[in-house]
Amino acid sequence: MRYTYKTKNTCSQTISMDIEGDIVRNVVFEGGCNGNLKAIPILVDGWTVEQIEKKLTGIECGRRQTSCADQLAKAVREAYESQEKGA
Repeated sequence: MRYTYKTKNTCSQTISMDIEGDIVRNVVFEGGCNGNLKAIPILVDGWTVEQIEKKLTGIECGRRQTSCADQLAKAVREAYESQEKGA
C-alpha cells in the first residue's frame, strides 16, 4: 500500500512510502534538507515499522522538538495502523 503522511513542524511537507505488512520501502520526502532526505530512505529501506520507530523516534532538529526522522517514525506507525484497519 502506498501511504502519504503530512509532516508537522519540519522543513519537509510530506513523506510517502510503500508498506506491506510491517515492512517499509520506497520512502520519499517532499521538501526538507536534500542530502539528509536522500540518505534516510536508503538507510531504512526494508526495515520494519518497529525498527524505524526504535532508531528514529525522538530525534530533534535544532530547536524543534521533532525532525524529519522523528516524523518518519510517526508516519510509518500511522501507515501501519491504517493498513491494519483496511485489512
